[in-house]
Amino acid sequence: VRGWFSVRNARAGMRFWIEELEVLFPYDYIYPEQYEYMTYLKQALDAGKTNIGATTGGQAGGHACLEMPTGTGKTVTILSLITSYQFANPGNSSRLVYCTRTVPEIDKVLEECKVVMEYRSKELGVPTTTLALGLSSRRNMCVHPEVSADSERSSCDSKCRNLTAPWVREAKTRDTSIPICQFYEELERIGPEGMLPAGCFSLQDIKKYGQDKGLCPYFLARHMMARANIVVYNYQYLLDPKIANLISKELVDDSVVVFDEAHNIDNVCIEVMTVAVNQDTLNKASSNLSKLATEVDKAKANDEQRLRDEFQTLLRGLSSGGNPTDAGVFANPVLPPDLLSEAIPGNIKKAQNFISVMRRVVHHLKDRMQVVSHQQETPLDFRHKLYKETGGAVGGVDARTLKFCSSLLGTLFRTLEVANIDEFTPIQLVADLATLVGTYTDGFVVIMEPIDERYPNNPNPRPHPV
Repeated sequence: VRGWFSVRNARAGMRFWIEELEVLFPYDYIYPEQYEYMTYLKQALDAGKTNIGATTGGQAGGHACLEMPTGTGKTVTILSLITSYQFANPGNSSRLVYCTRTVPEIDKVLEECKVVMEYRSKELGVPTTTLALGLSSRRNMCVHPEVSADSERSSCDSKCRNLTAPWVREAKTRDTSIPICQFYEELERIGPEGMLPAGCFSLQDIKKYGQDKGLCPYFLARHMMARANIVVYNYQYLLDPKIANLISKELVDDSVVVFDEAHNIDNVCIEVMTVAVNQDTLNKASSNLSKLATEVDKAKANDEQRLRDEFQTLLRGLSSGGNPTDAGVFANPVLPPDLLSEAIPGNIKKAQNFISVMRRVVHHLKDRMQVVSHQQETPLDFRHKLYKETGGAVGGVDARTLKFCSSLLGTLFRTLEVANIDEFTPIQLVADLATLVGTYTDGFVVIMEPIDERYPNNPNPRPHPV
């Protein structure tokens, strides 16, 4: 009977219908609030399925904001309904992307997901064909003895890149003494055969699988995301453009996206789209640029043609809308729809010229830091002052040039084969600030403060777009 609430007990669980959808719920009791929540959620999924490809005010339908009290089983409610919906509609909404805030919450969701999947498999009497997995940072997933021993995330990332960067691996073919990661190499060697079987894999499950098979768990999980039915990871993997453009680009289409504890989204979005620099940052950025200039000179002395050819090859990838950088190189901080596909300005098509432009940007920011009171202005005003004070019509740094700063910095690092990029975080921040100011007019404001709010007694001006 497909009534409002038709339930059949089935061992430690139940099966019931919500309209035409049969839902498998892994417990023998369900709160009325859970059933009501599922009903609203199904309506949202139906609306999304109906409106895929349609445009309603620029957005597809199917959005919903639902609230349940603490302790009423939101997670199992979401997973039971959406996995049932996936099973009934294999051609639509084929992937669930579940976003949480912390690693323990990732584990909690996957633990509940495992219960739901095991009940479905047991009740239907068939092995599961669903793949659910979690993804976190290298620090939480690495099994390399030396890299995993480092508790600092940035240091762990840097050590990983020093073992897995393409130019490091290429150098290994010429010098066998150069260290590389055997787990990453094994994953690369077996290629498409390095796949997780169907099932539910927590972060620890993936680490154990990687250790047993001699494979890198972090890159294995990233490799399997495109094939997974359920992906559980941190908010930043979807909301931070610098991460999302690398990790989640292929997950956006035809996915059901759930933000757990969604009241945190505003703060996360503000955090990931805010860049702050102070006097110390700018001084270090100047040192970064001097070191990059030295590296460019060395590369020119060794093989100027190779330097020119590779930089130009990567620039062509940028101009065509591609992403020439890998996950170990700085990514673009802007949202995917705003990524550039236009031609790169001629004044930054050479590495030396780009470094010169960045020096002028840093110098301008240092001048703007000389404030004694709080100031703020629109990105348009900031761009106008920068353009005017860097030469105006005679070589001034314009908005079009600023837009490319982050992407070109990544391109330069790739060309110079720099793995230890954490040393260059200051110039990355300046490039990100420049790119955001050059890209956006609405929704941002540039603030100059005479002190760093973390140290209110020490004058330390800092500009940042918010």
